[in-house]
Amino acid sequence: MRRKPKFKIPSKYMLISLTLLCAVFVYASFTMNLSGNPLNTAAGYIFIPMQRGINYVGRWISDKTDNLKDLKDVMEENARLKTQVDELTSELNTIKLEQYELNNLRELLELDQKYPSYEKVAANVIGKDAGNWFSIFTIDKGKKDGIEPDMNVIAGSGLVGIVTDVGPNYAKVRSIIDDVSKVSGMVLTTSDRCIVHGDLQEMNANQNILFTDLKDSDDEVEAGDPVVTSNISDKYLQGILIGYLSSIEKDSNNLTKSGTVTPAVDFEHVAEVLVILDKKESGEEE
Repeated sequence: MRRKPKFKIPSKYMLISLTLLCAVFVYASFTMNLSGNPLNTAAGYIFIPMQRGINYVGRWISDKTDNLKDLKDVMEENARLKTQVDELTSELNTIKLEQYELNNLRELLELDQKYPSYEKVAANVIGKDAGNWFSIFTIDKGKKDGIEPDMNVIAGSGLVGIVTDVGPNYAKVRSIIDDVSKVSGMVLTTSDRCIVHGDLQEMNANQNILFTDLKDSDDEVEAGDPVVTSNISDKYLQGILIGYLSSIEKDSNNLTKSGTVTPAVDFEHVAEVLVILDKKESGEEE
């Protein structure tokens, strides 16, 4: 049995009908009261929230764009300031270094004027033995500059040590704080003589060296008195400041005294020195 064909509306008629219906709605929306218009009401529920959402998203994107621009500006300013700080820090370090070198040169000039009768040559320290102290170190002047073994070396406020070895353009110096160093000294206030010994252990503990064999029969020597190289020293020129008495004790023989001396030179920071080109005549060190 054949089925009856269903009734179908042609597509073009359906399209025409929908177009007319939309036209009617549009006309009604303009001619009728908007507040009571169902189409307008439906649009209010649908399109107004959508518009609000679009506006919110737009403002959010705009704010984020402004924030990103501000962040970029801040980062660029921070980079510029960091570069400026680095430049200023470098300039400050250069100024500090120049000031440090100027202070050292001023000290050497004052020291040179303190011993005007001696001919001297300035030298830079270019190397040292291991450890905190400049007990044995190398300078950048040698035979070509007239330097010879046993020449006295001074810096800061007084005696550093003596030249022990010389090359064409370098020399080695043993300072008075080295364990094997020994200098004949004299207490400047009383002219009493003593022997000053280097002692790195005492330097590490108290930043002092030792003295022995002080003959102070009148008990006139006091802590703080200056000690200089004596006239009977074999290799050290007379009158160069060694340091200051920091402690004094009477020996068990009740005839001599011993104790410690604070060096006049900062043996932790020796950068430039003066080598005295005058030498003392050879003999036996006391």
